Amino acid sequence: MKRILIIVCIFGIGLALMSCAGMPTKPTEANFKPPVIALESVQVTQYNGFWYYDAKINPLKGKAGTNSAMLPMAFVFNITNPNEYPIKLDGFAFTVVFEDFDVNMVNAFETQWIPAGKTNQISVSSILDVHQVLLSLLIPNAEKVRAKNTTPWALLEKWWTQIPNMTVPIGVEKGAATFAADGVQKVIPFTAKYPK
Repeated sequence: MKRILIIVCIFGIGLALMSCAGMPTKPTEANFKPPVIALESVQVTQYNGFWYYDAKINPLKGKAGTNSAMLPMAFVFNITNPNEYPIKLDGFAFTVVFEDFDVNMVNAFETQWIPAGKTNQISVSSILDVHQVLLSLLIPNAEKVRAKNTTPWALLEKWWTQIPNMTVPIGVEKGAATFAADGVQKVIPFTAKYPK
């Protein structure tokens, strides 16, 4: 009888240990590991060439205004969760950089859960137009343009004609991704270059 009691106790302790081992880890500030954010690719989703016109043009119909070629792009990121529990991506923002020039700020408002130990992808859209980037080169980046001994128009034409071939360095700077897990919230900074 004593022997049976010992076997039952050992079996019960073993079951208790196995059930504890299978319990999920509770998220805490101390055990939260920062997710890994990697830029997988940059894609030009539609190409309309390089063009620009202002209100002096005589349109076939309607009134002229300042119009320019758009450059829609998609930035695809891999986000790896190294934690033993799922985390929620709850905010994603970064600045698009062509060569060394900040040209656009982008925000993604979709949320998604990333399972423990898994990798999800997020695709973030950015739409630039020649006029918008021209203004950024004429005002906040004017000194940098002069220091590179070039002009805003030369940069714009280079970017709009070469970026579809991915021959201009594209950067992601000042990135911030917000993650949450059961009351724990962390903002993780990130940067990236493309092509790598």
